[in-house]
Amino acid sequence: LSPSEHFTLDVKASDEHRKSLFLVLTKPLDRETIPVHRLVLTASDGGRPSLTGTMELLISVLDVNDNAPQFNQSVYKVQLPESAAEGTLVARVNATDPDEGSNKEFSYSILSSTPIGNKELFTIDTKTGEIRLTGTLDFEDVLNDNAPEVWVTSLSVPVSEDASVGTVVALLSVSDRDSGANGRVRCWVWPASPFGLEATFAGSYSLVLREALDRERVSEYEVEVRAEDGGAPALRGRRGLRVPVSDVNDNAPAFAQAVYTVLARENNAAGAELARLWARDPDEAGNGRVSYSVWEGGMGAGAAVSSGVVGGGWRPASSYVSFEVRAVDAGEPPLCGNATVQLFVLDENDNAPALLPAAGSGPEAGGVAAAEASSSGAGSVSGTLWAWAAWGAPAGQVVAKIRAVDADSGYNAWLRYELWEPRGKGPFRVGLYSGEVSTARALDEADGPRQRLLIVVRDHGEPARSATATLSVSLVEAAEAALAAAAGSSSSSSSRSAVGVELGPGAASAATNVWLVVAICAVSSLFLLAVVLYGASRWAPRAAVLSGPGPTTLVCASEVGSWSYSQRHSRSLCVADGAAKSDLMVFSPNFPPPPPGAAAKDTQPEPSALLDT
Repeated sequence: LSPSEHFTLDVKASDEHRKSLFLVLTKPLDRETIPVHRLVLTASDGGRPSLTGTMELLISVLDVNDNAPQFNQSVYKVQLPESAAEGTLVARVNATDPDEGSNKEFSYSILSSTPIGNKELFTIDTKTGEIRLTGTLDFEDVLNDNAPEVWVTSLSVPVSEDASVGTVVALLSVSDRDSGANGRVRCWVWPASPFGLEATFAGSYSLVLREALDRERVSEYEVEVRAEDGGAPALRGRRGLRVPVSDVNDNAPAFAQAVYTVLARENNAAGAELARLWARDPDEAGNGRVSYSVWEGGMGAGAAVSSGVVGGGWRPASSYVSFEVRAVDAGEPPLCGNATVQLFVLDENDNAPALLPAAGSGPEAGGVAAAEASSSGAGSVSGTLWAWAAWGAPAGQVVAKIRAVDADSGYNAWLRYELWEPRGKGPFRVGLYSGEVSTARALDEADGPRQRLLIVVRDHGEPARSATATLSVSLVEAAEAALAAAAGSSSSSSSRSAVGVELGPGAASAATNVWLVVAICAVSSLFLLAVVLYGASRWAPRAAVLSGPGPTTLVCASEVGSWSYSQRHSRSLCVADGAAKSDLMVFSPNFPPPPPGAAAKDTQPEPSALLDT
């Protein structure tokens, strides 16, 4: 088929030597545009050379009444004197219809007239369109054929949104060429807000501002000044004005939130984006162009950090940062808005547990010394922890305590202690979360002289990090353990190592008891020595008088003398081993009887002899 935008060929094969053809309409027809379509249909075979056959298709488009009559002009203006006679040709109107046949036939008629009731003054020929006068005209009765006209003589736009009430926006001139009541005009503004009209003198008006403007609420006003004359019916005129409102910097940038909470993981690379903030400024151009900065006048990253107890309303300074972000526009003067950003640094398990000094050890020691104990103790030599435990110590007695800390927080800093070696049922165990090394059962000599424990301190992070501590526990007698603990305590000030181990409470208590007994014995010895010296100094001059009258009780006797008990005389005090006595033992020597007649002084030995005896 020859090229056509309205038709196409649909070919359907019936058999090898015959085909069915259908002419299909693809686009609506318009008789007024193309009344006849001429097409050429060509058929060709598959031989060599190919032979063809053609035929011409002539398609005529039938008319439908799809076009209305059209006048050659929309307005006809005629000037007619009031003295014109009846039958005077006023005007001839002309209309055409592009359809054909009966569809193009039409007639003319007068539908209405202004003023109402003057329709009978005119008549129109239905075929030719000629309008003729059928009555008498009177200028005084009707002739309000001029609508008011509105002209803008001055326009001051755009109007600043901070313009005061009463500001003149435009000057207007209103006129009506009619006379009398037909020429009297009244004017108003639509819509009535926020502008109004003020009459300055005859035929002149000012468009003034009656209310405050807000560009962010209404950026432009479409104002219409309307005028109406006093005719019957009244004629109207109008003039439209477009009044744009110019922006002033009366809006500060505002953040969507006063406080932003940002969660960020630690170990971020420099320049990594933590959060994205946006402040809205409804102003336009430079007044609405916002720049951002961290406000140095507020709480900066350093000044805003505060530390306290976690869970009591405070957060550790290492995980909490608060600072102010300021958004400033480019207006004159610039306005700004602030928002607080609270940055919470989320912990990552990047710190392994570290052993700590025991409580009470000075920072200069860098570790822990062995405490006094009677049955156990702890310390370290060259990085190896050591402790003592007494044979026979009951199950559950604390031998030492491993102390460690993790610089991370939360689960990453929650530590657990595990006994790595020896595995199985050994004589010791470790508290899972306390780190206390205690006896799992009563100790006996079958456990050997020394036990080596490998303790792993592990956090709950993912992946978990750990540290190891080696504890060497010596099994000794109770007294030896106490003395070893005491010696370790006295020498701890001069040799300490950075290991987190503490003595158990049993060892410290035993060591304290030993020193208490030693102190009591020393004080008692000094007191007894003082009493002996005091008695010797007081009774030395009467040391020769060893017995006196009175009954005595013989305790023991020998060839040199006898010990007697007396409650009446006290000459010499003897203190034996054991508890103190309140009674006295007196020694009376045996002397040979004196010869007859001998003087008494000759028969009594000298005090020095007595003392020697």
